[in-house]
Amino acid sequence: MVPFPPIRFTMALPGSTGSLQAAPQIQSIPSRLHRRQQAEVLELLRPGTFVCLSDHPKDLPPFELIHCRGGRCWIRQQAWGELIHLEVPHRQISAAV
Repeated sequence: MVPFPPIRFTMALPGSTGSLQAAPQIQSIPSRLHRRQQAEVLELLRPGTFVCLSDHPKDLPPFELIHCRGGRCWIRQQAWGELIHLEVPHRQISAAV
């Protein structure tokens, strides 16, 4: 995410007689690249579906999706048991076919 610089402004205090010059306001417009990144659509994955990693080996069975939150997904192998899981970025997984 691109940090935006703060917007500077001045204001007159109540009871002041002089006028203050307003400082130029600084605003940053996000670049087109930033807008394009926001427009990307992520695949909707429901808990319980089977997913593969982006570099998933062919001899490894698909993972079961536990849940996703905040761009992160928790996945596990069925043979691992319920308490062992991996946390991976949502962009790194896709539905198994």
